[in-house]
Amino acid sequence: MEQTDVTRAIAAAISVAASLDLAANDATVLHNSNKLALRLTPCGVFARVAPVGEEVAQFEVELAQRLIEVGGPVCPLEPRVDPRVYTRDGFAVTLWTYYEPVTPHIAPVDYAKALEQLHVGMCEVDVPSPRFTDRITAAEEVVASRDRSPGLAGQDRVFLSRRLASLRLAIDDRGAVEQLLHGEPHPGNVLSTKNGPLFIDLETCCRGPVEFDLAHAPEAVCAHYPNLDQGLLDDCRQLVVAMVAAWRWEFGDQFPNGKRFGVELLRLLREGPPWPTLDTVVSTIAMPGELS
Repeated sequence: MEQTDVTRAIAAAISVAASLDLAANDATVLHNSNKLALRLTPCGVFARVAPVGEEVAQFEVELAQRLIEVGGPVCPLEPRVDPRVYTRDGFAVTLWTYYEPVTPHIAPVDYAKALEQLHVGMCEVDVPSPRFTDRITAAEEVVASRDRSPGLAGQDRVFLSRRLASLRLAIDDRGAVEQLLHGEPHPGNVLSTKNGPLFIDLETCCRGPVEFDLAHAPEAVCAHYPNLDQGLLDDCRQLVVAMVAAWRWEFGDQFPNGKRFGVELLRLLREGPPWPTLDTVVSTIAMPGELS
């Protein structure tokens, strides 16, 4: 969100909390992207805020409740208020339990076990959701439109368009079993808590092979997840790199160092395997001098 929207979103979250008798005099921004993640104090609530109409918050709330009922490792909603979406001043606000981080990093084996447990729970609460290929279509639309990606050079546009199309076919041709997935279970969407790893941001859920989810996780995590198809995982990792590359070139993208990511991801796609995980790319670009 732009800073003006951040200010308004914080005010909306504090107002909602106050109307529910939750003491909220201040807010700390934990993450800012298409939606805002906040810690409200002193009540100690984790709030997620997005412009009304640009979120699927009701779906996320209902899915979280169903997953918790079957023991799914997801962040629970704030127990002191009704579990629903609150709207205020053009924003949709959901309130969740806040956890102080237990450790700065989650052990790969614990991360993998939690993700496997999440997948088991998602099979039990299977709900209508888009297929992962809808994500590919969205990336292809960005690449196809010069208005939506004006900074993308002609050769890069053709290359990325062809790569996305070929990966769609390659993954479909494998005929893998598909199920409900988290959609983006990267480290930023996993909390380290006293109750173990807990997943957040369920609005990215989609249907697809479990390898699509694992393509968002660190490589060390995949080593502990049972019965993965390595060839399919490689295709999915490459697909994630290609999709993220497309989104980094979208006009108005607010991801920090977005264009640097776009350039680097295109380079990696051209360079070929082994395909890196996104956390590796992020750590590389975050280091001064690693990317010219």
